[in-house]
Amino acid sequence: MPAIREEFPQPSGGPEALELSARLSCPSCGSFHVAQMLGDNGGVSYVCTACGHSWS
Repeated sequence: MPAIREEFPQPSGGPEALELSARLSCPSCGSFHVAQMLGDNGGVSYVCTACGHSWS
């Protein structure tokens, strides 16, 4: 049986898009499974859906 290779789309938009995707990785575990949420005072916070770490 042939091996199946998953393809993941590359961010479009040049270096700025790469910087954004790198910035949205979890500082705790490094996962890119990050959700953006509204913070307590209207600011933006992030939570890692892989490990549960949150930051703003």
